[in-house]
Amino acid sequence: MKNATEKEKKPVSRKKIIIAVVMISIAFFGSFLVYFILQVSFNTESPIVVVVSGSMEPQIHKGDLLFVMGREPENIKNGTIIDKDGDIIVFNAQGLWPSAPIEPIVHRVIDKYQVGDTWYFRTKGDANSIPDAAPIPESRVIGVVVGGIPYIGWVKIFLTESGLLIPLLVIISVLLIVSIVRDIYKGDDDEQDENNKDELENAEEER
Repeated sequence: MKNATEKEKKPVSRKKIIIAVVMISIAFFGSFLVYFILQVSFNTESPIVVVVSGSMEPQIHKGDLLFVMGREPENIKNGTIIDKDGDIIVFNAQGLWPSAPIEPIVHRVIDKYQVGDTWYFRTKGDANSIPDAAPIPESRVIGVVVGGIPYIGWVKIFLTESGLLIPLLVIISVLLIVSIVRDIYKGDDDEQDENNKDELENAEEER
């Protein structure tokens, strides 16, 4: 007969497994859910962008994290090179001119015009000496900058440029899974210890 104080390992219950799966799913997909909510709320596919150049200095710096809101083309504010009063928009210029970057560009509207049913925007970085090489059709506009947090995006820039972003995400994910599974097993052990303690006390009372 086994001693009452000896731990008897029981298989993890189905309830514990379900809880673990749910917690891991929340950890993995929670950020995607938050981003989806932002997409819907801000009416744009990219509600958050990180500035990767200094073309909009001194108002916007490299490493700033910006909040972007979708806006109808006709409601995007026009401006000029001199007054710098136009909206700052985020757009995809890839393929519009030979040196256009892959990353979205954050530049100010210096002119806008309509051809048929399509709006086009002339843009320029405040720190650049000349406007962008081609007009931006409305289909390439991601949204208008409505706010931001200075320099916080440097973390992403550093991790991306150093190639550490993906490995770091993998490490964090593994540690998270290990932590959740360990907590579940620890909960089982604590529960077993409590049961063993109760059994020991009951045995002593019966003597």
